[in-house]
Formats: sequence, C-alpha cells, structure tokens
Amino acid sequence: MVRKTAFGVLWLGFIAYAFFFAPPDQPDTFELIKNLSVGQWQGINPFVVSLFNIMGIWPAIYSCVMFIDGRDQKIRAWPFALASFAFGAFAVLPYLVLREPSQEFPGKKNSFLKIIDFRFTGVVITIASVLIVAYGINGGDWGNFVQQWQTSRFIHVMTLDFCLLSLLFPALLGDDMARRGMKNPQLFWLITLIPLLGPLMYLCVRPPLPEATEDPKMLTVDC
Repeated sequence: MVRKTAFGVLWLGFIAYAFFFAPPDQPDTFELIKNLSVGQWQGINPFVVSLFNIMGIWPAIYSCVMFIDGRDQKIRAWPFALASFAFGAFAVLPYLVLREPSQEFPGKKNSFLKIIDFRFTGVVITIASVLIVAYGINGGDWGNFVQQWQTSRFIHVMTLDFCLLSLLFPALLGDDMARRGMKNPQLFWLITLIPLLGPLMYLCVRPPLPEATEDPKMLTVDC
C-alpha cells in the first residue's frame, strides 16, 4: 500500500509541477513538436532532437516489460503502454499504482509477446538508441539546451520525463528478472544505476521467459 501511495503521490506531483511550476509554454512549441515529429530538424538543437526521439525509445523499453507483466494483472497493461508513447511517465505511473507485485508468468506467450521477449528486439532498440544518442552528442549545443530547459515548458518537462522513466524502471525490473530465474542483485543494481543503457543492456541479455505447458488464461487474458 505504501508503494502504491508513493507512486500515486509522485504522479499527482509530476502533473502539478508540469502545469503550474515548470517554465511557461513558448509560442513556437507546437511548431517545434510538429517539426520534430516529421523529421524537419533543420535549425533545431541536436540535443533536443535526440531527447525527443529517446522519449520514443523509453516506451518501447517499457513495453517489452509491461505487456509481459500485465498478463498476470487484473488490469490490462496495453492502454498504459500505448499511452506512454505520447505521455511518457504520465501514463506509466498510473499502471504502477494499479498493478500488484507478480513474479509469475501464467500460460504461454502469444506471437506478440514472443516478439517483445526476443533478445533480437532488444538489440534493435539498442542500436537505434545508440544512433540517436550519438546524433545528439555529435552536434548538440549544451549551452543552448540548458537555456531552452530553463525557458521552455516542453523541453523542461520532457527532460524530467526522461529522468523519471529512468528512475521508475526498477519498479518493474525486479519482477521481470524473477520470472526468468535471474537472482542477481549486482545485475539489478547495474541496470538500475545506468540510465537508458542499463535497461537496454537488460533487454539484450535477459533469458527467454519460461512458459507453462498449459495456458488456462490464454482465452481471456492477452497482455
């Protein structure tokens, strides 16, 4: 109960901060988001481009864990996982509030779960992430990014969203490792303490999820 309450308070606090305490919206925010979305990156700080695209990587990482975690939950995971592609931690936190700890995986994996459980999927996400980060580091203007972080609500909240998603991943990591028989506290902390790259490494090295011989829930629960 304490865990759920903490996630709930964090969720409400993040919403309140984003709307009432973050820097104000800038007149060109909508145009910036549109250009970032369609790949018109000319004149945009590569750090901003990189961060925006990484905020599409994080939901993919979470999806590789949440859809599996949701198989044994009373609530469906997919609405929260899909919403996270648009709203990031704003969508992940409610799921963490509503879910129950679960270290079992009932039944068999369907085709979609087999794809997100496949190590190659983690490798593909990792390669995309490395290219995105390299793009930002190679041409980014750090001073300009800091200035935008201080003056633009969109950049400010997006940065905090990245940090929050990094901090929240261990809330799902422990149960996912337990489902796979991975009793390694050192690995858990290594993944936890390295933002972004730690979770990516985990997706690349985690063993396949063991399946039961029978699947009593297959007809009623998909993810």
